Amino acid sequence: MIILEGLQDQVVLVTGASRGIGRSISTALAGRGARVVLTARNEVVLHKLENEIMLSGGKAEAVRADISEEKDLSDLFKLITEKYGKLDVLVNNAAVGTFGRLSEFSIADFDKIINVNLRGVFLCCQKALKLMIPAKSGYIINISSMQGFKGYKDQSAYAASKHGVMGLTKSLASEVQEHGIRVSAILPGGVDTELIRQARPDLDASVLIKKEDIAETVLFLLSLSDRAMVDQIIIRRRAASSF
Repeated sequence: MIILEGLQDQVVLVTGASRGIGRSISTALAGRGARVVLTARNEVVLHKLENEIMLSGGKAEAVRADISEEKDLSDLFKLITEKYGKLDVLVNNAAVGTFGRLSEFSIADFDKIINVNLRGVFLCCQKALKLMIPAKSGYIINISSMQGFKGYKDQSAYAASKHGVMGLTKSLASEVQEHGIRVSAILPGGVDTELIRQARPDLDASVLIKKEDIAETVLFLLSLSDRAMVDQIIIRRRAASSF
């Protein structure tokens, strides 16, 4: 890993960091000099990523947490506060998905999706703001989905959670603008991850968006000057219909 200038000394928290999009985002941020706090439920995989980043010359700290559990998040943000005293960027990436017809969908699965994909994002934002508002600065980037404004068959629960993320993002952006805090959403289409293979097994892997494309989009947002702001970025598969 070649460490580039740009995010030196910035403390960044990435949820769902152990694999997929979160892993790519974390690696890219560390490559730009950020101090990346990695969190996910799989502690073994998380520490493996931490070691890889450190051995490459980056800065990372793995902290196991389930973002649907408020106690886990309280412990996580206590560590960030005590060790770093600030949080410059929060990337809300963690998400789960279970798919099927609404008429037969398990309430337990619905609750799990909402608890992680929406409630977890809400809680992370709430706790991050306790550090960002006093500092009068910060950036919250929510990884939403095409499902944040569209709907697909057999994906009602997932779509509901991502529509919720978009509502939260829009309201929060207005709420914290006066405090110098920016809030953006990235809405990817089909990305080459385990989740898309569950949701859309019909898609050819060769036409899927690369995880690195989403990581590069995060870096783009963080590269903007203080005078510029992007509310949302929609990234579709090139093979999919435009607009």
